[in-house]
Amino acid sequence: MRNLRTYYAADIKDFLTQPEEYISGIIHSNDISAETTIQQSNTWRQEIQILKEQLKYFSEGRILFEYTIPRMGKRVDVVLLYKNIVFLLEFKCGASEYRNSTYDQVYDYALDLRNFQKESHNKLLVPIMVSTMAPYIENNIIEFERIVKPLSCNAKNIAYTLTKVSSLYNEPQFDYLKWENSEYLPTPTIVEAAQALYRGHNVHDITRSDAGAENLTVTSNEISNIIEYSKQNHKKSICFVTGVPGAGKTLVGLNIAIERSNAQKGEHAVFLSGNYPLVAVLQEALARDKVEQERQHGNKLAKKDALRSTSAFIQIIHKYRDSFVGNDNIPPERVAIFDEAQRAWTREMISKFMLTKKGVANFQFSEPEFLISTMDRHKDWAVIICLVGGGQEINTGEAGLPEWFDSLRRSFSEWDVYITPELNDNEYRRGRSWDNMISNLHTYERNKLHLATSVRSFRTPDLAAFVKSIWMLILKNQRAYFLLLRINIQLY
Repeated sequence: MRNLRTYYAADIKDFLTQPEEYISGIIHSNDISAETTIQQSNTWRQEIQILKEQLKYFSEGRILFEYTIPRMGKRVDVVLLYKNIVFLLEFKCGASEYRNSTYDQVYDYALDLRNFQKESHNKLLVPIMVSTMAPYIENNIIEFERIVKPLSCNAKNIAYTLTKVSSLYNEPQFDYLKWENSEYLPTPTIVEAAQALYRGHNVHDITRSDAGAENLTVTSNEISNIIEYSKQNHKKSICFVTGVPGAGKTLVGLNIAIERSNAQKGEHAVFLSGNYPLVAVLQEALARDKVEQERQHGNKLAKKDALRSTSAFIQIIHKYRDSFVGNDNIPPERVAIFDEAQRAWTREMISKFMLTKKGVANFQFSEPEFLISTMDRHKDWAVIICLVGGGQEINTGEAGLPEWFDSLRRSFSEWDVYITPELNDNEYRRGRSWDNMISNLHTYERNKLHLATSVRSFRTPDLAAFVKSIWMLILKNQRAYFLLLRINIQLY
């Protein structure tokens, strides 16, 4: 049977006793590509010969050839699991120098495994570039966040380097086979994430086990606690969830919408977005996935029926809004999540739209005020969750965050308002005084409602702050823009 994770895997003691032809045959049998060249075959043979010589005095450990990093389209030439350390070897057979491109390549392998492979999160990872004909250099062992700075070896000093590194560390014992077959947990696309959530997983199940992923779980739990408190104490509450770009605000919103979409418990939820393509793709993807899941369980479900179900809790915000114009209907939802809430329309913009597109004259609300009013129709409890991005109001007529607070103060001052300290920043306040924005409101500060770490740019946690600083500089000084433009032109 073909091995889907590695072309060859064996304990080192078995590797040393097996003939080269036997090992090479297994590697070729697991390589189903039609593009294997004579050069590639010769490379595998050289790697086998080199490692048989270098490892001949090793009595323990495990060796893997062409270890696949799932979904990333990458394979590590050789993985050596030795002394409870993960060594990643990238071979350049015949190379007489250590190239920067090889350094980056093997370092990326280590980063991908640490961040995405479950069993590698706490393991020591040692990337090694092997340029077989390059001169010997003495490596400095420098470790940062469980990854050693890539080391350089030729064909003659691999064993020496393995022994040197392993002598410096006393790593906890782990199961090599469990590592070899570990789950791979990459950052999902928003569609993949929504599908997993819809199947009953939670944000912790579908994200990496690092600080960014943990932040998603903490924020989701905080929102759930606020919902439960509001439900039990007959409160109407609004939460403002903030986060750096790519932190997963939409993912948190989807998680809450799916968790709370049980009408039998009297807490039906809806996820509302003005991003029509996103809503259409999510509705369709979830419906197709639901049909497939039912098929696998021997059940038949029409896609139109599945689509009806998914469309119940993921909706276009404008269709939701318009369904409550000119009537006193009470929403079936007790929990409403507004994605990109800062982009809701001003009173002038929505009044013009209602008149020209809907024939509704004298519409007297801003979009935030009207959206709150729909949930305020409940006599008992209700919760609104606003997912807010800072400084992202890009179109004419988008009201920004201050209008939500002005609407609350004008018409819904009895609501509980849950905020994050980050809202007191000019990118959210848009020049307004913070004291003025929250005056006469029942505000409660909750640090856990802020997503501080980007899930997309997990390797560069300070990137969002850097971009924000540059953007603020541009806004303050247009000459800085032209300076940056000149620098950009020179770089490229």
